[in-house]
Amino acid sequence: MKTQNGLLLAIAINSLLGITPILAANDNRQTSPSELERQQKEKAQILLRKKEVAKEENIKKNGYYQEAGSYSTKRIPTPPNYVRNLSKTGIESAKDVTWLDVGLETRFRYEYRDNDIRRKTAVVDEPLLIRTRAYFGVKEILDPFRFALEVQDSRRYNSQFDTDVRDVNEFELISGYGELYFKNAFGKDDLGNARPFNFKAGRFNFEFLDRRLIGANEWRNTTNTFQGFQSALGSEKNDWQLDLLALQPLERLKYQWDIPVDEQWFSAAIGHWRKWRDIITLEPYYMALRQDAAAKNSFVAKDIHATALRGYAWVGDTGLNYDFDVIYQFGTNNGQAHDAYGYTTEIGYTFEHDWKPRLSASYGYASGDENPNDNTDNRFERFFGFARPWSADDYIVFENVSAPKIRLEFAPSKKFRGDIGYGWYWLASATDRFNNLNTVPDSKGLNRDKTGKSGDYLGDSIDFRLRYKIDPRIETTFGYSHFNTGEFVQNIQDRSQGRHVDGSDFFYLEITLNAFK
Repeated sequence: MKTQNGLLLAIAINSLLGITPILAANDNRQTSPSELERQQKEKAQILLRKKEVAKEENIKKNGYYQEAGSYSTKRIPTPPNYVRNLSKTGIESAKDVTWLDVGLETRFRYEYRDNDIRRKTAVVDEPLLIRTRAYFGVKEILDPFRFALEVQDSRRYNSQFDTDVRDVNEFELISGYGELYFKNAFGKDDLGNARPFNFKAGRFNFEFLDRRLIGANEWRNTTNTFQGFQSALGSEKNDWQLDLLALQPLERLKYQWDIPVDEQWFSAAIGHWRKWRDIITLEPYYMALRQDAAAKNSFVAKDIHATALRGYAWVGDTGLNYDFDVIYQFGTNNGQAHDAYGYTTEIGYTFEHDWKPRLSASYGYASGDENPNDNTDNRFERFFGFARPWSADDYIVFENVSAPKIRLEFAPSKKFRGDIGYGWYWLASATDRFNNLNTVPDSKGLNRDKTGKSGDYLGDSIDFRLRYKIDPRIETTFGYSHFNTGEFVQNIQDRSQGRHVDGSDFFYLEITLNAFK
């Protein structure tokens, strides 16, 4: 009895110390296979429940919408990311002001460019780019009427080259519109999300689809802007949505107010079908660019149409995701028939690891003009897309290109994330141009060999980027890219500059400051 009481006391003491009583009673005894199996099942059930809860929370927050997850295709929302609702800024006197959105952000970027192939002269350039934005938007309190204003000031210092509108656009209204918003115009979807209707008129900067054809060009110091009309049936949370655009692009001016390009009209109809999001989200769309001949555009008339389909999804809980976009273009360009096409595809896998590493492979293609002496233009029209997904150094654009790439993304914490990639680049047609070669800021620089004898290999590059959020108001980004020039670049540089470079280097350090958490 005394021995039994002693054993019970020992077990109790060991339990308080966190030692398994069974092991304390017999240190040499191993956990039984059935116990291990039970523990593994419990762990699997906990992980499964966590995923289910995360999925439920995602549906509650985003409805039918699911982010594609492909590299650098996440759109800037409206209002943009730096904007906060005034009630959530921490200002005590404004805690009930839910109808006002405000934002103030400044971005500083130091660049080091050695042998920049966009320039006609191979030198070291160290520009400092500064961009400041402010936003003011009113919603709900005056419904159905809403409005928003956003101004931006873009400047460049310490460069060896003349300023241009890629970097300089001082104090500009980049968004200013009035909106009619009807929250329950089309009832509700199966998840109970209101299906609204809105109509906007004014000045816009926004992004659609994967940003490759309509993008604000967030990386660049200046922004793509438009003037005209925008309407939407439904919202991102709904199972279906239709966006309608009728716009004139704005000509950026360095020191004056931007003005509409009177000769151009751009229109689009973009559909979104999210009902099958667990298998695929479909985005069929149509775009058209009409340009009347005028002195400003060297009397080049255009009437280019594009029909396309984008599709993407995450494949269950496998960690696999995919994204594709197929575009066909037709019409007329400068008196020639326009017949061009382009496509992009990406497959990625996210590993089960705390760092959430994602390994992806992608391929992008845009046709180039096959024969400069016929009456057909095959050069793909990239409309108003941006270049960042194609190359970190801003060399490659969605035009006359064949580009495979591999990339690894990782996020060790919520504050720290990074990615590294390697890409290879060819001309789709050796007789057409390499858009950005020798053409910044002079668009007439030599960048084409109509004979095709200069080759088609542009080069290959490695790049990496590290981003760290010091606190909710401050984020830093450090990046590097090295580009090895190919035969086409070297041959064209030999002809235009009398020499060529074997490669170029690009470093940058970026600091973004937000006025609000």
